[in-house]
Amino acid sequence: MAKYEDNYDEKYDDELDYEGGEQQPDLDKKLKGYRIIIIALVAVLGLLTFQHFRVTSQIREDFRIERDTLNNQINGLITEIDQINLRNDSVSNELRLNIATERHKADSLMSRLKKERNMNREKLRAYEKELGTLRTIMKRYLGQIDSLNNLNKKLVAENVGYRKKVADEKSRADIAEERAAELSNKIKLGAIVKARNVQIAAYNTGGTNVTRASRASQFKTDLTLTANELTLAGTRNVYVRIKGPDGAVLSGGADCYFEFEGDMISYSAQREIDYDGQDLDVSIYFKYDSLTPGVYSAEIYMDGYQIGSAEVSLR
Repeated sequence: MAKYEDNYDEKYDDELDYEGGEQQPDLDKKLKGYRIIIIALVAVLGLLTFQHFRVTSQIREDFRIERDTLNNQINGLITEIDQINLRNDSVSNELRLNIATERHKADSLMSRLKKERNMNREKLRAYEKELGTLRTIMKRYLGQIDSLNNLNKKLVAENVGYRKKVADEKSRADIAEERAAELSNKIKLGAIVKARNVQIAAYNTGGTNVTRASRASQFKTDLTLTANELTLAGTRNVYVRIKGPDGAVLSGGADCYFEFEGDMISYSAQREIDYDGQDLDVSIYFKYDSLTPGVYSAEIYMDGYQIGSAEVSLR
């Protein structure tokens, strides 16, 4: 019995040694396989983590670029709005108010974009849509302003043309007026009755021509009024102004004055004649005592013009 048990124990131990020897290599293989799988999983996880980080970084960079682009576009829109206001000081109050409202909206959009911390595609699209709406509205306002500018330019051009036309018409009217005045002046000058053959001589009390001042008591002025068809026929006054050697006018009296070039001047003698446009001989006498030797001159006036003159020398 004891021998049997000993044999049994030996056999059992041999079986255990055999089974243990067989199982140990399999367990090592399994552990090695698990290690490989774990390493592979860690590598894959690391790769996925890297890929996720890279994709996330790229997405963030794309968002940053799009955000900066959107920010620049909003800045550009604000600049355009400011330039519109600067170029068009004469736009209507209503349009100016509308532009100011859109400027406020653009500022608000810029402020919200700067404060945005969790940017995503949906929010970007919303900002872009809002910016697009502002651009559309400003484009419409800009079209209105351009239309007003074009209309204003047209009105200015028409006004310039009208002023030029008025200036041309005024220039032509001035030229016509000058020509009319010139013609009128020519006619007026042409209508002046001139005196020819003007002579002045001294006479004594007996009517004899003398050359000594001591013997003279009166002057006789002879002249011929020339024919002139441009002058209206009618009664005229012919004035004679006789000046002595000292240049003073020998006055015919306190009331002997007539108008000449806006002033009242004295005369020596005058005669009323009836002029009919034909040659007319006229003689005018002037008495004056106490003559002194020297040169005496006679100036003839009619119709407001000096029409002749003559001189005589007395010893």
